[in-house]
Amino acid sequence: MPSYKAPVEDFLFLFHELLEIEKRTDLPGFAELTPDMTGAILEGGAKFCEEVLQPLNQSGDEEGCHLENGVVRTPKGFKEAFKAYADGGWNKLGVAEELGGANLPSVITFAFSEMGSSANQAFSMYPGLSGAALGALWATGEDWMREHVATRMADGDWAGTMCLTEPHCGTDLKLMKTRAVQQDDGSFRLSGTKIFISGGDHDMTDNIIHMVIAKLPNEEGKYVDDLSTVNFFMVPKMLVDPATGEITGPNSVSTGAVEKKMGIKGNATCVLNFDNAVAYHLKGRAPEKKADDGKVVKSKSAGMAGMFGMMNGARMGVGIQGIAAGEVAYQNGVAYAQERLAGRSLTGVKNPDGPADPIMVFPDVRRLLIGSRAFVEGARALAMYVSFLFSVARSSADEKERQEAEDLSQLFTPVIKAYFTDKGFEAANASMQVFGGHGYIRDNGMEQFVRDARINQVYEGANGIQALDLVARKMTAKGGRATLTYFAKLEAFIKENEGDAEMAPFVGPLKVGYGRLGEAAGWLMQNAAKNYDHAGAASYDILNIFGTVTLAWMWAQMAKLSLAKLKAGTEKQDFYKRKLTLARYWMEREVPMTAGWVERAKAGADGLMELDAINF
Repeated sequence: MPSYKAPVEDFLFLFHELLEIEKRTDLPGFAELTPDMTGAILEGGAKFCEEVLQPLNQSGDEEGCHLENGVVRTPKGFKEAFKAYADGGWNKLGVAEELGGANLPSVITFAFSEMGSSANQAFSMYPGLSGAALGALWATGEDWMREHVATRMADGDWAGTMCLTEPHCGTDLKLMKTRAVQQDDGSFRLSGTKIFISGGDHDMTDNIIHMVIAKLPNEEGKYVDDLSTVNFFMVPKMLVDPATGEITGPNSVSTGAVEKKMGIKGNATCVLNFDNAVAYHLKGRAPEKKADDGKVVKSKSAGMAGMFGMMNGARMGVGIQGIAAGEVAYQNGVAYAQERLAGRSLTGVKNPDGPADPIMVFPDVRRLLIGSRAFVEGARALAMYVSFLFSVARSSADEKERQEAEDLSQLFTPVIKAYFTDKGFEAANASMQVFGGHGYIRDNGMEQFVRDARINQVYEGANGIQALDLVARKMTAKGGRATLTYFAKLEAFIKENEGDAEMAPFVGPLKVGYGRLGEAAGWLMQNAAKNYDHAGAASYDILNIFGTVTLAWMWAQMAKLSLAKLKAGTEKQDFYKRKLTLARYWMEREVPMTAGWVERAKAGADGLMELDAINF
């Protein structure tokens, strides 16, 4: 049976040595985040994930979810675990104090999210999406929703979902068919079908609050394929009296099916049918802009502002699920490699008292494992840095710092979602490979990690779409302001440290990688405008360059810290030496890959687009 141990020590290193979060007492919630406090929170969360969630992971996968007489049944133990999750207050770590929450910063909530996903991704998606739905409702809902609905969600009595995808329509939301009609009392009646709805129905709570996007008629009373008609709604599974908050009966929301799928079988991924269901319009709106002539221009997606906020948070969460998949698979791969005896070391017997050496002695097994760990720890550092930027962007008193944090967090989000989930899946596959044939057998749990990790590359916009978002929007937004800010940080770090001989193994490769990132970005600027397909063709390779170089930046910073700690005579010698080894691996083995991606990006779109579709 697979096992899991939460990486508490690594989180504490990132919080209090790399980010030094305890020094940001100017930000709400940070003054209390001393090493003792964060240690206590992380240790408590680790205990819950290791002892309550992880033991249900494999059994939940085996049993799956089932639709019985219109009701979805979750695997044995899930309902009790959900109650324990809420009773322990783990669902309230980041919840507003007005709702009885701890209002802790996102660095803490995303750290706990990683631990939960490593322990049991299928289960963790239930409270994860409920928390996202709660945040959106709290930000965009009417007073009665905040008083009567948000409170029940915060307490864990009710759950939540996000309903976007339709059978014929995923990312291209303007093609959706779900419609809403306003009623005399101000409510709406909503009809349509949504698919792939994680936690769409289950038996763990008394009510489920669906956050749904649907079209309203335009000014001429017509439903058109235009984002301007798409709006955001709250649709409860069970009707709620706005005056009292009491459940008054079932809404016209039914589960058409529980999807039969590759992984995360403990999560009820549902087809939901809305048949003239009671719905309530959510008021969040994107900011209006003034055109050059002074006229106010409404965003074409103004009605989806609340959904976009929810979806951006979900993209970050899915990226962290990529880290989580790599972490738990790596841990089990290492345990197996230490125990499995096969063959003898290429440089002489290492286990003379045994019939063979453990397979950990072989360079290729180490390649599989150390590559995974270097990704996981580098990615975790970037994820926690961006989580910290969220707080800075929201609460810093310095306007320039707020703007910079917002720019960088927006720039990095598609990288975290796409690059992390690709590499997380790669890491899960690598550890399965370490097991050999035993990795393919269900009893050992490795093939479940691979199956579960695969969905992360699809969720919240497939990774190719994230790559296009990076190059076509995020890198060029506001005249490329975020990209220039990021490049300036890279240049400053390189300049500050390239004269340090001890840092040479880390700064040199970072400088080379940064040069290639700049080369790819420059090619894009010169060629994309001539043919937009060039941007599409180069986007995935540029995403890989961007992700690899950004993790190299993280590793260079961690290497600098580790060198200083070792020089100072720290007691944790092994911890910091391991950091240096992983940093060197990233620089020596991953950064060189950017050379190939640059050449691929510069090949442009011609080779991809010249073949007629009929000839594929």
